[in-house]
Amino acid sequence: MIVYLEKVAPERNMRRFYRVSIAPTLLGEWALIREWGRIGSLRGQRIEEWFGGPAGAADALARLVAAKRRKGYEG
Repeated sequence: MIVYLEKVAPERNMRRFYRVSIAPTLLGEWALIREWGRIGSLRGQRIEEWFGGPAGAADALARLVAAKRRKGYEG
């Protein structure tokens, strides 16, 4: 599962993206992968958080997406 959000505010010169996904790891766990940065940039930031099962990762994904939408991200 992949969720892609953007926040664009031309008057503030703001063009941000936030991508969050979950995927199984080679060790049998599940990773929540968060990536963010400026739209069009070559490099952004990335962090992984590991969970014991897909339910925990899916719950964390839902919380993160809800928080970003409250801050004005759309997608």
